[in-house]
Amino acid sequence: MDTLTKEERHKNMAAIKSKNTGPEIFIRKLLFSNGYRYRKNYKKLPGHPDIWMARYKTAIFINGCFWHAHSGCSGFKVPKSNIEFWKNKLDQNINRDKKIKMQLCQLGIKELIIWECTVRKMKKDHSFLNEKLASIKAFLVSDEAYREI
Repeated sequence: MDTLTKEERHKNMAAIKSKNTGPEIFIRKLLFSNGYRYRKNYKKLPGHPDIWMARYKTAIFINGCFWHAHSGCSGFKVPKSNIEFWKNKLDQNINRDKKIKMQLCQLGIKELIIWECTVRKMKKDHSFLNEKLASIKAFLVSDEAYREI
């Protein structure tokens, strides 16, 4: 059962940012410190990627595990109250992500998804950070069109 009033819950949900989140800032600093340059929240592309790397024709999205329904992740659980609302909301997000993926593919743009849970683990474990950074670097120069990290 929710311990907050409807107004308190609304205020909490409205405070959740969609830009310049902690995971986004961490990935941007990581890329910049490794010599990569980019644009952030690039509005000229479908989905307004969190990071746009024109040199590599790559759009990077840092997805929250809850909001993008990261399957198999401990960060994603469907809320127990107002189930129908949340199911519809999360399904809309998943469908929008699929549509954006298709549009980017048609434009010949590569898409990299970095999950919030991965960023959390990168912050804690230096060897994991190096492994994922190597994976990002490999993706940028590969012929792959899509990858999730």
